[in-house]
Amino acid sequence: MLKGFKDFLLRGNVVDLAVAVVIGAAFATVVTAFTEKIIQPILNSFGGSGSTGLGFHITGNTPATYVDFSALITALINFIIVAALIYFVVVVPMKKIMERTRRGEVPADEPVPADVALLAEIRDLLRSRNTL
Repeated sequence: MLKGFKDFLLRGNVVDLAVAVVIGAAFATVVTAFTEKIIQPILNSFGGSGSTGLGFHITGNTPATYVDFSALITALINFIIVAALIYFVVVVPMKKIMERTRRGEVPADEPVPADVALLAEIRDLLRSRNTL
């Protein structure tokens, strides 16, 4: 079990993951600032001039009982922006890269054609003659 963990650490995926988390957190901060400082005030303006935003008070006029729909809509917009950018900036390019690398590989399940196997044998024989 420890050998598998050691292999995982030494493969380099941990560094890639750490970089992705840091960049993702920084990016989420930018998107959150955009939605809270630009989108939410726009949504709050629909609540009217005497209101604190798009929402209502459950009891009385106490801030603790205020149901803020603009905060929920802002959080949803925030999530959609982050998810869309992660998809288009990370997932789509990675899929394209993986497709390109798979095109050149022969899957393990498929047998190697006879002519390719013969050429590989000839290459190996020539290589062994050159090393002698």
